[in-house]
Amino acid sequence: MTPWEIQADEFASCNCAYGCPCQFNALPTHGNCEAVAGYVIKRGHFGDVSLDGLRVVGVMAWPGAVHEGRGKSFWIIDENASDAQREALLTILSGGETDPGATVWNVFASTMEEIFDPVYQAIEMEVDIDERKGRLSVKGLVESEGVPIRNPVTGHEHRARIDLPHGFEYRLAEVGSATFKTEGPIPLSHQNSYGQFARLHLNNHGIVG
Repeated sequence: MTPWEIQADEFASCNCAYGCPCQFNALPTHGNCEAVAGYVIKRGHFGDVSLDGLRVVGVMAWPGAVHEGRGKSFWIIDENASDAQREALLTILSGGETDPGATVWNVFASTMEEIFDPVYQAIEMEVDIDERKGRLSVKGLVESEGVPIRNPVTGHEHRARIDLPHGFEYRLAEVGSATFKTEGPIPLSHQNSYGQFARLHLNNHGIVG
């Protein structure tokens, strides 16, 4: 197995209500799952291939709950990635070189029925995890924005977190509100739905540390 490790900031969103039932082994809010996830890799490698500074976006959809399968996925890889970096990222994101069930990418890959060809484009992404703010843009394909949840009475920012000591994606995630729209092979559109902000540290065997 080729050793790999990634430290990344994540801004992800799905069509569920705030909190995302998947995080609690419950069924999705509306019966299906539609999601966009963006990653800024702070530090990373696949063997001797550096992944530092690269960005990645995934668009995914399932007709029911994720674990029921029949999903579709579409990956957008940073246009600045070299051929070796592209191959490395697609291997990791497709669940390769990973213990079964050890990472979110390995688990999701096992539920996919249709995988569209990746594209390589400029990815604009900003994320402030502690402030629950994020922005993700890929021209002609993805627009997503995350903001703090607001108290419906006072209008003040509301802070909630999800703590998963035995998770396969993160240990702790900040929860916010997300609005996103995608075009291309998996068109999606949702407003004021679940937003997730987290620091990821993963390798072949799962969460590091």
